[in-house]
Amino acid sequence: MIKKKQITDIFLFVATLIIIIYFIINATASLGYNWQWYRIPNYLLKITDDGISPGILPEGLWVTIKISFFSMIVCLISGVITAILKTSNSYVGRFISGFYVETIRNTPLLIQIFVIYFVIAPVFNMTQFMSAILALGLFEGAYVAEIIRGGIQSVNQSQWEASYSLGMNRFKTYRYVILPQAIKNSLPTLISQMISLIKDSSLISTIAVYELTMRGQTLISETFLTFEVWFTIAIIYLTITVFLQLIAKIISLKLSNS
Repeated sequence: MIKKKQITDIFLFVATLIIIIYFIINATASLGYNWQWYRIPNYLLKITDDGISPGILPEGLWVTIKISFFSMIVCLISGVITAILKTSNSYVGRFISGFYVETIRNTPLLIQIFVIYFVIAPVFNMTQFMSAILALGLFEGAYVAEIIRGGIQSVNQSQWEASYSLGMNRFKTYRYVILPQAIKNSLPTLISQMISLIKDSSLISTIAVYELTMRGQTLISETFLTFEVWFTIAIIYLTITVFLQLIAKIISLKLSNS
């Protein structure tokens, strides 16, 4: 049964949506903009004699998904290693991990992308694709490190003592006891950070990686469908992030009930 609060929330959402649409229509009308939404499906799906194939925007979306996926792997690896170093007894380890986290978190992602692409990539002969993965992975890894560090610190001290009493060394304690619990405790927040990574991936268009945003910019320059293309791209990003947020909410509910 739908509760009164849910009905109110739905009403407020619909009312807000109507107001936003009203302002958009009036703003574009004052500019004399000619909407051409009927042209957008052609850039989502291409129908030819050979059949149906993805359009320019889904092709860019696929690049975005690939970059986001590999960046997630990089950020999880760097995040876990950094979190372990920050909670270790090593002064050098804490200094290196702290320097990495503070440097990355207090400088803009765009500058980091440029530094990696124009300074580091030529030295190691890295492609634009690899530069984008490294930049996104290291940037998000600094935030993931703090999330996992919090998860590690949330594990009860008795878990460490029990592991050592069973003859486990520090590596096995982290692998089999501490990290599984830390990641479980941090999972909803980690998924939220992955959502942030996907949205941040739009910045890699600045180094001419033909992901979703770059494809949109190219399409706009060819068709002048400025509002239609940007709104379509926004809806695509919104669909992905809302889907991931629902997953995060489901996981959070299951963890709270377990």
